[in-house]
Amino acid sequence: MCGIVGWVERTGTVESTLFNTMRDTLAHRGPDGAGSHFSADGRVALGHRRLAFIDLSDAGLQPMGLTHDDLWVTLNGEIYNYRELRSELRKLGYVFKTQTDTEVLLHGHLQWGMDGLLKRLKGMFAFALFDGNNERLHLVRDRFGIKPLYYYFSEDRIIFASELKAIMASGTVPKEVDMQGFADYFVYRYVPSPGTIWRSVSKLPPAHRLELDLTAWRTSVQEYWNLKFGCQRTDPHHLAAEIGQIFSSAVHEHSRSDVEIGSFLSGGYDSSAIVLEMAALQQKVKAFSIGFKDWEQSEDEYARIVANEVGADLHAVKAGPELFDLLPQMADVYDEPIADISILPTFLVSQLAASQVKAVMSGEGADELFGGYGWQKEYYSRWHPVNWSERLRLLLKDRASSAVNDYAGFMAMGLFDADELRRMLTEEHQSSIRDDVNWFYRKHLNRDLSPLRSVQQMDIKCFMGELVLTKIDRASMAHSLEVRVPFLDHELFEKVFQYTEEICFKADETKFLLRENIKHRLPKEIIDRSKQGFVGPDSFYMDIDRYRELLLNGNLVSSGIVQSAYVSRLIDNADHWRLWKLAVMENWWRRWMDDKQLHS
Repeated sequence: MCGIVGWVERTGTVESTLFNTMRDTLAHRGPDGAGSHFSADGRVALGHRRLAFIDLSDAGLQPMGLTHDDLWVTLNGEIYNYRELRSELRKLGYVFKTQTDTEVLLHGHLQWGMDGLLKRLKGMFAFALFDGNNERLHLVRDRFGIKPLYYYFSEDRIIFASELKAIMASGTVPKEVDMQGFADYFVYRYVPSPGTIWRSVSKLPPAHRLELDLTAWRTSVQEYWNLKFGCQRTDPHHLAAEIGQIFSSAVHEHSRSDVEIGSFLSGGYDSSAIVLEMAALQQKVKAFSIGFKDWEQSEDEYARIVANEVGADLHAVKAGPELFDLLPQMADVYDEPIADISILPTFLVSQLAASQVKAVMSGEGADELFGGYGWQKEYYSRWHPVNWSERLRLLLKDRASSAVNDYAGFMAMGLFDADELRRMLTEEHQSSIRDDVNWFYRKHLNRDLSPLRSVQQMDIKCFMGELVLTKIDRASMAHSLEVRVPFLDHELFEKVFQYTEEICFKADETKFLLRENIKHRLPKEIIDRSKQGFVGPDSFYMDIDRYRELLLNGNLVSSGIVQSAYVSRLIDNADHWRLWKLAVMENWWRRWMDDKQLHS
């Protein structure tokens, strides 16, 4: 996992010193080395900060190129099936000079083209490939959005990077807040793709590729993969066994590295399943957990039970209310505001893991895959038709609007609908409120799917793709730690979603398909424990005095964006979740904006 950056001028040249300064704003993503490639005419620059895992020699340095084909690539991430692809390409006559997964992208593009290459890749990745002979730049992001990619495109240039801070360091991008994105943040806890907090900068959405024709100076963006939902039936226990085999293979592929890989461990099903598989592959697993002082739901004790069972070497840290002191620092880590409440504990446990290893595995994706979230069960019970007359009634009634509103309520943690946004924003900025504030959820609601499958798709596209994976990427990379997520093997998802939900999901049994694979391998207190999210006690977020000090005379109020009376009302009502969202945005604003630099 690394940091990438690039700059292409339509007619001018890229200034190398400035470009390398931009590249090095991402040094935390890659402290093991840095490299830049500049085209002969100076129009194209590709940069890379390296966090080395495969072929630790200088042969693995990036950007990597095939000089005679004028083909260059800079990659952030891991291609997990690179050995199989390299073997296939060698049989076709290609000669490899390194042991890296990066080189597979170059030869694979020559052999199969970009479309053919992407169909074959398994991994987490964001990469840029420049094809000088054909005057094309390709930007690609992995299927689920595990790795980030941002870009700025104008009539004169395109600039792209793993994080916004590198793009803004160019000094050429207008520092104008997108006020629609500002309002969206309060609805979603993030700014949805393809928008960003900056008006002129875009996110490349998950499973999308961008192609720039340098001759015509024209871009096209297209989706190259979408999860297909089927209605096949089979024996559930047979399917569970198949899923177990696919998952075991995924963990094996994710373990490919020339350096040690550890694992996060909470004592829940997901991380416990990963540690079980890792323990079968290596003698001793280093595992990392976080607990919370004076909290009876603290997960570190469950992590210790699992570690003792599998013989893992557990390292744990206990957090207290002082964890909240890290909030101002998050504005640097997350250079676009994100209000997930687990950004703080994730940052702290990543710091702990980075003191011991360069990479860990983590359980993101399992709840989306197996139906593990509480709101999925609630949505299922609320909307699942129990008989044909009820099914007909739902078909005749438009349930989409109610379903989206339900989902918005599940996701909100301090609901902001259009009325709440009008109460918050000053009159000058109320025109930024969208007519449909839940537009992003509605965009990803598939009315043709069953109730459970429809909410799982929204979780994959919205909650996981925009919030969860952003959180884990930035928190870990702030400490130069790679996080690998074996549940997000796209073949595993494609397998599970071939089948009707009745085969894969049991409302009275947590994550049935996963549970079947671990229930005889872990202690009863782990198998029988209730689902718990990766959060600390709510009391950490209820310090109203902190919010009063930060917000009442803060920059959002003094800049004329947020109404002072609204903040006072939230404080008087101890409305801590809405105050939390305001606090995250206030800290971001103080870090990245001056009061006079707002453009509505």
